[in-house]
Formats: sequence, C-alpha cells, structure tokens
Amino acid sequence: MAEFRLKSKHRPSAADHPHEGMRRFVLVCEYDGTAYCGWQRQINGPSVQQALEEALCRLTGERICVTGSSRTDAGVHALGLCAHFDSATRIPADKLAFALNTMLPPDIRIRESRPAPPGFHARFAACGKVYRYGFYNARHDRAVGRQYSAHVPLPLDAARMHEEAQALLGTHDFAAFAASGSVAGSTVRTIYRAQVTRAGDEVTLLVLGDGFLYNMVRIIAGTLMEVGTGRREGGAIARAIATGDRLQLGQTAPAKGLTLVRVLYEGEEDAARACFN
Repeated sequence: MAEFRLKSKHRPSAADHPHEGMRRFVLVCEYDGTAYCGWQRQINGPSVQQALEEALCRLTGERICVTGSSRTDAGVHALGLCAHFDSATRIPADKLAFALNTMLPPDIRIRESRPAPPGFHARFAACGKVYRYGFYNARHDRAVGRQYSAHVPLPLDAARMHEEAQALLGTHDFAAFAASGSVAGSTVRTIYRAQVTRAGDEVTLLVLGDGFLYNMVRIIAGTLMEVGTGRREGGAIARAIATGDRLQLGQTAPAKGLTLVRVLYEGEEDAARACFN
C-alpha cells in the first residue's frame, strides 16, 4: 500500500464537549442491516440508531441521542461503525458494551465502548473509511450467507476488476459516482487503496478512502462487476472521472453486498493497512 496519512480537518467547538456533569462515550457498532431501513432514524421503518437509542434510554433512564460516523443505507451492514453519545451515567465506559448487548436485538452488537477523547465527534473527526463489497460468483446463489453478497452467475475476472479499480486511486472529482439525491458540498474525494481478490466462489472488493459519496461504493462495485463479466469495456472508471458522466459507469450494486468495515481517525494508518491483510 502506498504511503498515506490520515489527518482530521475537524476543529472542535463548544458543541463537541459534553455539558457539565455529562461524559462523552464512544461505541463501535456491528450490525446486520438486513432488517433495518439504515443507520439513521426514519419514520418509515426501524433503524439501527433507533434501536441503540432505545436501549440506552432503558439502561440510563435518560433521553439520549446517538451520533454516528456514517449513515449506512437500508440493507447495508457494518463491522465497525463508530458512534458517540453524552450521558450522566456512572456506568464504567468499558462496561457499557456488556450492558447494551443484553438489551439490543441479536443483529446489533457493540464491539467496544470507551471514553471519548476531548473534543471527539464521531462524524466530523472521521478521516477515513474502509468498505467491503462481496460478490458470490457461482451458477446458483447460496442459501447460507446470501444476505452478505451479490450473486453473479456469469464468470467474473477478478484480475480484470482489480486492474480497473486502480483508476480510483488518488484525489479526483467523483461527481459521476454520486447517486441522485446526494447532498455533498464537494464531490472531491481521495481513494488510498482499492483491491479485488478471489477466494473460491467469493470475489471481494475492498476500498479505503477519506470519504465516499452517496452510493459511491455500490456504483463502483456495479461497474467492476460489469467489467469483470465483460459487459462493459475496461477504462470505464477513468472515463467517468475524466468526463463526470454517470452513463460511463455500471448499475448500482445491491445494498446487501456492502459492509462498512471500519471508520478511521487521525493516526490510524496501521489499522487501515490491517484491513487489507
């Protein structure tokens, strides 16, 4: 992996410090997104944020708002979404995970709970993310594990997909990779690494960047799938970056194949590299 540095641009303000008598806590959340309308609270269905806030309310007796580092879509999974909340609870920070895991549904788990460093904000202090997209490349889909990958019955050339993905590397305007409805102020992002590998019938995309636009990874995955099956000519990603033309890219891949592996903060370069080992 080429050298890179994760540097936060966030400058803490008064809003990033809990009120007197309160403490800020960090949670690292893992969840199967199949049954949820996404991370963020919504009126049209259950969300991961809602389940977590309700559990915290029962645990602490307080009305608590949880701030997540990302807003994963309906059906998308997470292994390491970071979140924070403020509370007056005297429960030791490292014990919160154990208590919450007795109250949360089995498809949501807190992997770690700890005190937040001064001025920490789960969303604004984040300076990198690692996403994984899984393809199951076999004639027939599987029954066990089908909710974590997109089924591709046609032969996939993983080496060709990997070569195509290298055009993502660097700092570019990724306007063509944003789905309609994106509200990002800027479409410029930096991608540090993109890797496609095969293990048996499993083909896996891993991508590390300083941030991603709405549906960006799923659009990348759909494009790579079409290149890998021969339905789209190579060079599509480079052409889309150069022209800003969404039509140069493939379909948006299904949500179920996408997993947020880790959210990264300043100085966590080693943790980023470990995701690719």
